[in-house]
Amino acid sequence: MNKPVKVFLLGIFSLIMAILIFTGFLYWNFVFQPSTPQAKEVIFEVTPQKSFIAIAQELEKAQLIKNAKFFNIYARLTGYRSKIKVGEYALRANMRPKEILAVITSGISIAKPLTIPEGYNIFEIAEVIAKFGLASKEDFLKLVFDKNYIKTVLSGDPELSEVESLEGFLYPETYQVTKYMDLKEVIAAQVKQFRQVFKTVLLEKKINNLNSKQILTLASIIEKETGNPSERGLISSVFHNRLAKKMRLQTDPTILYGKPIQSKTLENNITKADLVSTTNPYNTYTIPALPPGPISNPGKASLMAAVQPATTNYLYFVSQNDGTSRFTESLNDHNKNVQETQLNSKAREGKSWRDLNR
Repeated sequence: MNKPVKVFLLGIFSLIMAILIFTGFLYWNFVFQPSTPQAKEVIFEVTPQKSFIAIAQELEKAQLIKNAKFFNIYARLTGYRSKIKVGEYALRANMRPKEILAVITSGISIAKPLTIPEGYNIFEIAEVIAKFGLASKEDFLKLVFDKNYIKTVLSGDPELSEVESLEGFLYPETYQVTKYMDLKEVIAAQVKQFRQVFKTVLLEKKINNLNSKQILTLASIIEKETGNPSERGLISSVFHNRLAKKMRLQTDPTILYGKPIQSKTLENNITKADLVSTTNPYNTYTIPALPPGPISNPGKASLMAAVQPATTNYLYFVSQNDGTSRFTESLNDHNKNVQETQLNSKAREGKSWRDLNR
């Protein structure tokens, strides 16, 4: 090989090496260096049906990466390209491409807390859901009364699946809800949490006279009747004692629940006519048994109280208007307490059970 050819080939080789070194430097600089040292947070959304190229271009436009083409190559080489998940993600401008890929392939979207308070019924939860912006009250109520959906989320538990609604099964808790979660997913999460908690409660039950549905129903009443958490066991004992004697439970919250069940509108007042109504299936002033189903969604403490009542002979209790109650064994003593705490206007002045921390 003559000298000019060698010089030419050496020049070509040197040029190729220079290109490779320069390309390698750019690649190294892209992969291991963030777009900017600033830690500014950017909310980045990966929507359905969006191509990876489009995602890369949007990341470059948002100044989260330096080069969309390099990002595409890097994602292909590392196997991340096919793992992108729909979601709303919190990214920082000083993240390296590898870190950005790890986030947008994790599926861990930005979440907002949705809190369902203990003792809320489905009508109250519907308002929480609507205010949160997850769904309308109408859509929520339609779904929790949907027999096919109920059987789906309660599958595997024949005793509990034959119910009129998901009342009682929407466990009160704070749930982390993302933009791309739908109503069914959130409800399914509530039911799943309920079933896990209820399973542990049933393992610790000290009663044998009630089935699972009746236990849940009783717990829902205890939840609504409890003003002071320390009294849950006592309130439970009153209801257990009355059931054993086949006495009517005579509890106002069941009547209040039966009214919206019929009207599909949340109500907060009871009239004298409501107390004698025979058309309200939840009127425990007229039916000598538990109502047909739960009236709220109880927390674990009320579920435990239902299966572990205090040992008492109490048959009556009445609110003292401060969150606590007076418990008695005889009707005469109960009537005296009612006279002192409820019929005496001074005893009730400036107080309302609705103002209590329930």
